[in-house]
Amino acid sequence: MEEQQQKILDLMKDEDYVPMKAKELALIMRVPKNEYNEFLEVLGNLELEMKIQKNRKNRYKLVEKTYYDGIYRKNQKGFGFVRIENEEEIYITKENSLNALNGDRVLVEILEESNKVKSAEGKVVRILKHEKDTIVGIFQNNKSFGFVVPDDRNFGTDIFISKKNFGKARDNHKVLVKITKYPQDGKNAEGKIIEVLGNVNEAGVDMLSLIKEYNLPSTFPEEVVEEAKKYGDKIDEKDIKNRVDFRDREIFTIDGEDAKDLDDAVRVEKLDNGNYKLEVHIADVSHYVKENSLLDREALIRGTSIYMLGRVIPMLPRELSNGLCSLNEGEDRFTLSCIMKIDKKGNVISGEVVKGIINVTKRMSYTDVQAILDGNELVINHYKPYIQEFKNMEELALILKNKRMEQGYLNLDIPESKIGLDIDGKVVSVGKYETSFANEIIEQFMLSANETIAEKFYWLQAPFIYRVHEKPDIEKIQELNKFLFNFGLKIKANKDNIYPKEFAKILEETKGKEEEKVVSNLVLRTLKLARYEAENKGHFGIASNYYCHFTSPIRRYPDLFIHRVISKYLEENYDVKENWIEEHQKQAEDRAKQSSEREKTATKVEREAEDLKKAEYMESRIGEEYEGIVSSITSFGMFVELENTIEGLIRFEDLGDEYFIYNEEKKQLIGEKSNKVYKIGDKVKIRVKKASKILRQIDFEIQ
Repeated sequence: MEEQQQKILDLMKDEDYVPMKAKELALIMRVPKNEYNEFLEVLGNLELEMKIQKNRKNRYKLVEKTYYDGIYRKNQKGFGFVRIENEEEIYITKENSLNALNGDRVLVEILEESNKVKSAEGKVVRILKHEKDTIVGIFQNNKSFGFVVPDDRNFGTDIFISKKNFGKARDNHKVLVKITKYPQDGKNAEGKIIEVLGNVNEAGVDMLSLIKEYNLPSTFPEEVVEEAKKYGDKIDEKDIKNRVDFRDREIFTIDGEDAKDLDDAVRVEKLDNGNYKLEVHIADVSHYVKENSLLDREALIRGTSIYMLGRVIPMLPRELSNGLCSLNEGEDRFTLSCIMKIDKKGNVISGEVVKGIINVTKRMSYTDVQAILDGNELVINHYKPYIQEFKNMEELALILKNKRMEQGYLNLDIPESKIGLDIDGKVVSVGKYETSFANEIIEQFMLSANETIAEKFYWLQAPFIYRVHEKPDIEKIQELNKFLFNFGLKIKANKDNIYPKEFAKILEETKGKEEEKVVSNLVLRTLKLARYEAENKGHFGIASNYYCHFTSPIRRYPDLFIHRVISKYLEENYDVKENWIEEHQKQAEDRAKQSSEREKTATKVEREAEDLKKAEYMESRIGEEYEGIVSSITSFGMFVELENTIEGLIRFEDLGDEYFIYNEEKKQLIGEKSNKVYKIGDKVKIRVKKASKILRQIDFEIQ
């Protein structure tokens, strides 16, 4: 359809083109009779997107004005912004929003171009697609009618509910409402309650609300589960003959204590010449999840597993993810195994991938491996026969890490939050998730496998999905340097020379200092988002020319896709037919785009789940005092992050008795009378003023 749209536009751009009716256009473009209705649909879409229009004689011509297609993000105060791909954001006043709602796809006309002082201003001329037709919120019963107040406060409107559309909802219930009428002429949206999720304070309702808000597929269709069950819980012996047998080797999984889907196992052997042999064995998920099967289609819809604090929405049914595809101790399992020989400087001197079969010797936890490396006698005695194995792993991981650091690998030491829940899902603790070198061992080995596989299949010109992370924009680096100036630091870069090593130097210089965390966060905000693409463009953050995701096919679709490609090349002895390559190249492009979108959603949901629980935790701590670090400064106040990873906003009115001026150039707040300056990285004492689990917001005031 996109191709035909472009052909129509190209035809109309021709200087000899004169406006024509639909039938005349179809004749010139040689549209077959049986495809005429589809052709009319393409014309209709172009008209809807205001790229073409009919004149008074019903003849089509190009629209002379330029309109931009983008996603509208609404602010609670009524105004909003539209982000256009590869362009800056366009500011939209409330009056020019055409009642668009948060997340709607809209067409925008530019009213005023951007300049040094302010961003471009525009006007929404058409709503192309409402993002949501269902909304989660709190039902408020006014007897003869009701309202649903959306959880997403930026949504832009409460939803009016007539009495006949209450369903079984009661006052203060969390509900899912279907929008029956979108807002118009200042009137609220209208809707019908289609599901009652439970009382707002009931256990588990908060996470269920997020699942419904993002329309996540929380249960598997029965037929998908049945397809997973048909494989049973044991491998099929007849499939062993074409595999490399690693079952006589000592192989280990190393994961968190709670992990149930174990998709990677490792082994390190020190060779007589001082080099190392690293084996990374990954569950052969593609052996079970066949292309276009029910399991495959469902996995593609999900794109990734989503982890929501004690609740997982998996990409594959647990019958596979925790069963046959999980590399469980003492069980025969099929793998795709990446075997690398690595020299004493960390260079991968050879790498191959084979179909394998393994039997994991021991299921290890990060805690126990670290205890062994730290010399804990009790743990060492428990795993006595394998101690040298873990020492070899430590040795190789250190070599690999040092090599990466030399290349400019960005070691962003930003701690994750560890949120402890009780049996009812209530928050009991919030703190940093502590990691050790045992975590780094697995990280380094997985990075090596991902790089080795990506490079090998790049040179084979195979249809593939790469993990792409492009270099940051020079404008963003210049912004970052304004902040770094406060710490006496600077990243040296110009438009043609932006190297990860420059960023790595800054991170190394702040290692162990008070400002380390703040600088790491600032660098992270400067970098672009990594994404999936069918074209290899390298990975800036890892300082690598070739990178992919190969190591987690249980929980990420791109890994599963490339496993399928790798298996095809192995089965065909690398002599793959051209038509298969062409077909799967197109698939790679589509799957990469879909997976990037699903990843964005997963990241957003996981972040919202954390924000919600952090706000719940602080609701019972209003009035308490803490010390924190200024993590961000904006035109409406400053954000402060506490030692336990919780972040809150101090609004201008809560900064004390005087008025503060926002210096946008230096990103500082300056007191009008006292000249008191607040800047990023400052230590401050705060008191918790407000916290709302429903709004997912925490407000502090300065002490």
